[in-house]
Amino acid sequence: MSSPGSSPLTRAMRTLYCEGGNFINLRLCHCSQLLSPKAPFLVSFSFPQIPHISVRNSTPPSLSCKTRLSSPFGQLIRASMASSISSTAKETETKPFSVLFVCLGNICRSPAAEGVFTDLVKKRALDSKFKIDSAGTINYHEGNEADPRMRAASKGRGIAITSISRPIRPSDFRDFDLILAMDKKNREDILEAFNRWKFRDSLPDDAHKKVKLMCSFCKKHDETEVPDPYYGGPQGFEKVLDLLQDACESLLDSILAENKHIQES
Repeated sequence: MSSPGSSPLTRAMRTLYCEGGNFINLRLCHCSQLLSPKAPFLVSFSFPQIPHISVRNSTPPSLSCKTRLSSPFGQLIRASMASSISSTAKETETKPFSVLFVCLGNICRSPAAEGVFTDLVKKRALDSKFKIDSAGTINYHEGNEADPRMRAASKGRGIAITSISRPIRPSDFRDFDLILAMDKKNREDILEAFNRWKFRDSLPDDAHKKVKLMCSFCKKHDETEVPDPYYGGPQGFEKVLDLLQDACESLLDSILAENKHIQES
């Protein structure tokens, strides 16, 4: 009767260890998807060729992470990781920076903000680097053009407003890098919508951080909100444009300062 140490199974395990195997390999032996029909718990794939090491004259191979990563298999893993990181960085640099402007009905303030910001981006020849849109927190005016008074006031400053009203939607929290609310109530409604949608639509947990007040970017004006001009006279629309031109200039400078690749690419 042969001793336990001389069985074919024991010899196979000893050979695996002595020729470069490690405890990770032995753990893998219990993976049911990789069972060999000939050896019930040994992995059926081959390992990297490593020179024979004598058990009597040498200590077992190092099991450090550094040693494993320096092996042919480890080098393959590192190359794959580097390629993945490089691809992600390249995608980030080529993807247009996206900005969404939001007000109540998407027919006065947010369409004007979209028009003003688009005009500034085009003047700097950066229109291919940005994705710009606007939306409303309600769908009452969905499908309509912007208020004719707002379009007329903007046209007087050489700014075109061409957007069609639409309500904000769950995908906006994934698709846009910044979401600019015209006033505090708009911001509150946007965040409430996010809290309703984030579980149902699997939205990023930190997407609420994208939501900012438009006037937080103003440098020449002290107002904290862009007032709704809908029920006022022509002067209200001009005031809105004054605030938006101030905020949009600062907004663009801020984005470019934080995303150097936009101008460099």
